[in-house]
Amino acid sequence: MTADSHYGRFGSGHAVRRIEDPTLVSGTGVFVDDVSAPGQLHACFVRTPIAHARLKSIDTEQALAMPGVIAIYTGADLLDAGVDKLPGPDAFKRADGSPAATPPRRALAVETVRFVGEAVAVVVAESLDAARAARDAVLVDYEELPAVASIAAATAEGAPLVWPDAPGNVCAQLRHGDAAAADKAFAEAAEVVTLELVNQRLAACPMEPRALLATYEAEQDRLTLRMTSQMPGGARGTVAKVLGMPVEKVRVLVGDVGGGFGMKTGLYPEDATIAYCARTLKRPVKWCSERTEEFLATAHGRDIVSRASLALDAEGRVLAMRIRSLANVGAYASSTGVAIQLRIGPWVATSIYDIPVIDFDFTAILTNVVTTGAYRGAGRPEAIYICERLMDAAARRLRMDPAQLRARNMIRPEQMPYRNAMGQTYDSGNFASIQAQALQLADWDGFEARAAESAARGKLRGRGIASFLEWTGGNQFEERVTVTVSADGFIEIFSATQAMGQGIATTYAQLAVDVFGVPIDRIRIVQGDTDRGVGFGSAGSRSLFTGGSAVKVASGRTVDRARELASEELEVDASDLEYVEGSFRIIGTDRSIDLFELAGRQDQRRIHIDSTSSVDAASWPNGCHICEVEIDPDTGTVEVLEYASVNDVGRAVNPMIVRGQLDGGAVQGIGQALTEQVIYEADSGQLVTASFLDYALPRAGIVRRFRTELDQSIPCKTNPLGVKGVGELGTIGATPAVVNAVVDALDRAGLGERAQEIQMPLTPERIWSALQARASG
Repeated sequence: MTADSHYGRFGSGHAVRRIEDPTLVSGTGVFVDDVSAPGQLHACFVRTPIAHARLKSIDTEQALAMPGVIAIYTGADLLDAGVDKLPGPDAFKRADGSPAATPPRRALAVETVRFVGEAVAVVVAESLDAARAARDAVLVDYEELPAVASIAAATAEGAPLVWPDAPGNVCAQLRHGDAAAADKAFAEAAEVVTLELVNQRLAACPMEPRALLATYEAEQDRLTLRMTSQMPGGARGTVAKVLGMPVEKVRVLVGDVGGGFGMKTGLYPEDATIAYCARTLKRPVKWCSERTEEFLATAHGRDIVSRASLALDAEGRVLAMRIRSLANVGAYASSTGVAIQLRIGPWVATSIYDIPVIDFDFTAILTNVVTTGAYRGAGRPEAIYICERLMDAAARRLRMDPAQLRARNMIRPEQMPYRNAMGQTYDSGNFASIQAQALQLADWDGFEARAAESAARGKLRGRGIASFLEWTGGNQFEERVTVTVSADGFIEIFSATQAMGQGIATTYAQLAVDVFGVPIDRIRIVQGDTDRGVGFGSAGSRSLFTGGSAVKVASGRTVDRARELASEELEVDASDLEYVEGSFRIIGTDRSIDLFELAGRQDQRRIHIDSTSSVDAASWPNGCHICEVEIDPDTGTVEVLEYASVNDVGRAVNPMIVRGQLDGGAVQGIGQALTEQVIYEADSGQLVTASFLDYALPRAGIVRRFRTELDQSIPCKTNPLGVKGVGELGTIGATPAVVNAVVDALDRAGLGERAQEIQMPLTPERIWSALQARASG
């Protein structure tokens, strides 16, 4: 399709309105809980109120006798039925080379419970009310055991063990770099800066909680799961393994998804349990998680403590980086939770800087709290936070402008492709240019005047900067797409990626318009059916990068196939045909055939292509985010006054959607910086923040305004679209930018080195207490 095509305004590069929105904003979207099956049953879970205990007995007799109750199953029942454990971190090892150590995670607890909220039984009844009533009548006798609810408690000498085969509560450990070379660099350094940093535990909190409707066709031994998931193919494979079924006997359907943010990427114990119930009872079973259950039993994110250091020469060039991190992976370590902290985060730890030597030591620690997994950014926010806090601390130590110190250490364009100390290769980037644009956008040099104006009003003003990159692709670079051109005038494109509110259907449709040259309302994007296609799904900001590239390739292959068919219909060589806006025309004549008419002349009245393609490697989006905050010293309240960012996203297919992803992601990053934290009671392991009354999500007014710019001058070289994944970029940059701004304000207020000791979230209480300590000290 030519750039001046009639339909070009609906193609890539344009801010096309999201085609998903009419159904979502009108309330006609179809989520799991909107679907019911004839004769369906309802399930509720009995959950332990104790963080660590032996299961002495579970008495279900009274509950089973209650009206409407069909069945109650325990972990022992499922174990006897052959239900397997969920996958663990088998690819990792401990420091001595032994396999990673973690308790086996069962669909329902067997013999021992290890965190508050772990499911010990499931009640299935004719109605939800009957299931809830019977749940409360199940009697469980526990023998309470000592619990460790934090990294500090779990790593203390003589700490109780979460799992006997994990001495010291160490699940796995991984080292990277050259320790000897780092020791030498630190010994010879003119300056060394060291920070103790905490990335606190967070809850993902999507609008739609987890939900599942399982149906079973006994005649075919066929299980269908309608669920809310980012990775239908992965869920299908795992539930088949756990239940001992052939994978082709399991179908996963996903409709609208009310947000995922990473926590809907895997199969949960409850999913396996509900699938078992439907197969055993041969009736549909539905379960919808309540919000408190989500806080208790859904995978959390982050939760690492780090001691990090930079060695620098007298001119401020970084010689080496050293990081020692302990990651709280919860009671049952998952492969995702361990990989995020021990492998993926370290990939970006040196960020956009030319740091020649690293010495990293990352350890996964078991505790009596819920498992951690992916949460927007998944390891990269933690790593970039560490790096950017260190850069600011180094600039303060050297009395340099923090932007100048960063620029001095940046990888130069002529060094591309650049292989970092972790062995990861960046294909493209002009980091100094991105930062220079951001400094101008934020009026960096005019800050002192604004700080003086704030001071005149009795407020403390600070500015923070984060220049950074991230890795996207999910480490899965192949994707399958099917394209069907039908005689009814529509082109249906099926992708095994998964929409979850990010606008990917609109973006795919725009890419299809580029190739087919038809109105965008003739394009139908279909996802979420493993019978139609299985792929990796949507995680790691890979949907457009990998899935979009596959849509472009598949659409092109469809036009190529249609050209062959048109040449047969028109009895000319394919090279004599030109394709323009949905029609093939013989060059130099008025003879043509419409694409949809051509489809109608084929068997089954359609043209169908099943296409698998891949991209070459990961993409490396990057940006510079600059934030200005104002602190009220009387209350400790932080207000984000200005937030400016310039982002290298490669090619932006839909700039409006890209900006929405960046700004929405930034709000989540600001939430970590200022408000959010999952808190467990130290002694009991009870979850204190089990509702939105106690877990403080950021509100819409947390930022006064965003100024968000895109730099599209540096296309990615690893995919045919030239795009770079953008879904997590805003989250990654916002947290260090905001924290650096607050630390800057506190430093200017006279806290000095003590300003760097404050930990997230930077609540009014913490800020006020720090300022009072200054006043009294």
